[in-house]
Amino acid sequence: MTTTLLAAAPATGQATTDPLPYLAAGWILLAGLHGLVTSRHAVHAIGCLTVVQSGTYVLLLAVGYRRGATAPYFTDIPPTTPVADPVAHALTLTDVVVGAAVSALLLALVLQTAKRHGTADPDALTGLKG
Repeated sequence: MTTTLLAAAPATGQATTDPLPYLAAGWILLAGLHGLVTSRHAVHAIGCLTVVQSGTYVLLLAVGYRRGATAPYFTDIPPTTPVADPVAHALTLTDVVVGAAVSALLLALVLQTAKRHGTADPDALTGLKG
């Protein structure tokens, strides 16, 4: 099955050399990092972490993009049709799922911390300092 997919996906599609997706990914990553560093609330920090992860989505999709290519669905296209890189798309989907799980876990931890200590401000949690 794998060799069939590789044989049906010749490298005729050109990877994008347009820097715009990479610049957008970097800008999203930096915006999220800025928010993460300047955050004074744990929920805000988790939101900024999600923005940082969104930059990785754009980066992975930019890496997998091929100019003039179609989706890697091989049942009704000629074998010589250029297709997008399915591995990058699969990694992006995995990244989305892992990001949602990590965000949910972190939000649950913040909720429990706020219940026990009465605040979600990391600087005000003096009982957690070593």
